[in-house]
Amino acid sequence: MLVGKKVLLGISGSIAAYKSANLVRLLIKEGASVKVILTPSASEFITPLTLSTLSKNQVYSGLIDSEEDTWNNHVELALWADLFIIAPATAKTLSKMVQGNCDNLLLATYLSAKSDVYFAPAMDLDMYKHPSTKSNIKILKERGNVFIPAEFGELASGLEGEGRLAEPEHIVDFVKKNITKSLPLFNKKILISAGPTYELIDPVRFIGNYSSGKMGFSLALIAENLGAEVTLVSGPSYQKPPKKTRLIRVTSAEEMLNACLDNFNDSDITIMSAAIADFKPKFKSNQKIKKENKINVIELEPTNDVLEKLGTLKKDNQILVGFALESENEIENAKQKLNNKNLDFIVLNSLNDAGAGFEYDTNKVSIISNKNKIVSFDLKNKKEVASDILNFILLEKML
Repeated sequence: MLVGKKVLLGISGSIAAYKSANLVRLLIKEGASVKVILTPSASEFITPLTLSTLSKNQVYSGLIDSEEDTWNNHVELALWADLFIIAPATAKTLSKMVQGNCDNLLLATYLSAKSDVYFAPAMDLDMYKHPSTKSNIKILKERGNVFIPAEFGELASGLEGEGRLAEPEHIVDFVKKNITKSLPLFNKKILISAGPTYELIDPVRFIGNYSSGKMGFSLALIAENLGAEVTLVSGPSYQKPPKKTRLIRVTSAEEMLNACLDNFNDSDITIMSAAIADFKPKFKSNQKIKKENKINVIELEPTNDVLEKLGTLKKDNQILVGFALESENEIENAKQKLNNKNLDFIVLNSLNDAGAGFEYDTNKVSIISNKNKIVSFDLKNKKEVASDILNFILLEKML
């Protein structure tokens, strides 16, 4: 959620500033780029050297950089940030934020901020409960700032109560959850299938295909990053699922069907990218078939058509997306599959395109809608392809 985000961290003069070092470390670990602004009094509690070492960026404090004899451009800092976290925010800093009292670099940058601003108060319990503090928090929230509540615990005064700075882990989790709420697929449930299926001949041999699962796992990652709750049903694959994705591992087409049926009714969007076997051996041996048995024919029968079954169950408020891998009459065959299986969209791959299809890290697709809209994309890595597919769905369905 924070990968590639530019985070500006403002630290005001509180004993809780010591926690900011861990907050910087956690933000960096999440993949964010971090710059730090200290109020003059904050540097008495934590050193700029500590924070610059952890952030690998210059730490800013005064409006004028005395060593370089240059102006620290607060407008430039504010525009750089994707999000601004002020933690700890003292009672004095909260008051200045409300009043627009611009007497230090942190406040000047806050007044220039275009990004979301989060503030996490830290103070003694009586200060935190004081009507003026409560009023300042209320006003800041009304102005669109995001409040990270103080926590209950032991305070610097020796008292115990509310006013303790939220733990760094809780601040990071709070920010990530808040970002998630603004994402286009927040509260949407997405069911994705991936990988091949293996249809057993005997305990050691099977009929399968070369699908790696990379496309489906990439779709799961991008869907999760867009805020969705993702269930991924995967045939045999070495790919690793995203952190929050619920993974259901299956082997055969029948297992794939049952897992998809179990989860389809609750899904808002279903994307069937799995390469499900069309046929399976009519008879399966429970023992390994010996070479000397000289089997010349393996009789096959069709597997259940998972996509077709889901198409018959699809409700008006559900979106169903299929994949088609074709080698001839590609558009016509894909359109026929789209219509026959009651799909909203079909993603077409061609075996004739270099770098597309099974096992590759790249893919080249065209997306066809049930309103006969066709959009073709250049060869891209599969994460970019996944992003194109989901963005196309979002645009067409205005989710």
